[in-house]
Amino acid sequence: MPDVLARNLLDKAVMGSDGTELGTLSTMTVDTETGRLHDLVITPRNDTDAQIDLDRDDEGRYTVPIGSVQAVKDHIVVGR
Repeated sequence: MPDVLARNLLDKAVMGSDGTELGTLSTMTVDTETGRLHDLVITPRNDTDAQIDLDRDDEGRYTVPIGSVQAVKDHIVVGR
């Protein structure tokens, strides 16, 4: 996957590999010791099905491990 600036990803639509639209990228978490990206933090769509089986943070946003990212183009695609 080619390098992409993080600021170009914020507010980008995120969808599951099954085509489910999850929401928009809110932020990313970073391991401060290694500098490696850890998770995508996704603000859910208002109409997103409550049955989506993803971890959530204290604010109800989805957290998806960076290793789940499959593609970054018009959408960020994550494995589900």
